[in-house]
Amino acid sequence: MKVGVVSDTHLSSRAKGLPSVLMEEFSKVDMILHLGDWVSLEIYDLLAELAPVEGIAGNNDGAEIIRRLGERKIVTLEGVRIGMIHGHAPYSRKGTDGNALLAFEGEKVDCILFGHSHQPLLRQEGDILLFNPGSPTDKRREKQYSFGLMDIEEGKISARHIFYDSRE
Repeated sequence: MKVGVVSDTHLSSRAKGLPSVLMEEFSKVDMILHLGDWVSLEIYDLLAELAPVEGIAGNNDGAEIIRRLGERKIVTLEGVRIGMIHGHAPYSRKGTDGNALLAFEGEKVDCILFGHSHQPLLRQEGDILLFNPGSPTDKRREKQYSFGLMDIEEGKISARHIFYDSRE
């Protein structure tokens, strides 16, 4: 199973649409996971045209998005338990990755996906794969925009970033 991973799209405030490289890559995936800061549900509709979408709300999302998606969840894909959290809470004093780990403390997950910082991260933390795809439209201090792709096969998960220079 191929999974597209994205966070911090900030459509209405930072970009007029999703970058063509993301749309092209996500047209080849089986599922899309969005980790919050959609800002507009238009993003959900755009992504849903490409593949089934699962997501959670972030700190810049309004009440409608929070009601519809929730702020934290665990999804199981091909036998792999994936925790999804935006990353701004619960506050751990250890950065967004620390916040993400705290959000699923004591629960059995194979991978934790999070966003919020707009900083791409891929790291193994014990038995848990931590993955932040970065942002496809708002790179902040990063050199490039980014999103993620994951492959899940026979209960094993691998992830990688796709980096690019233009949000067009």
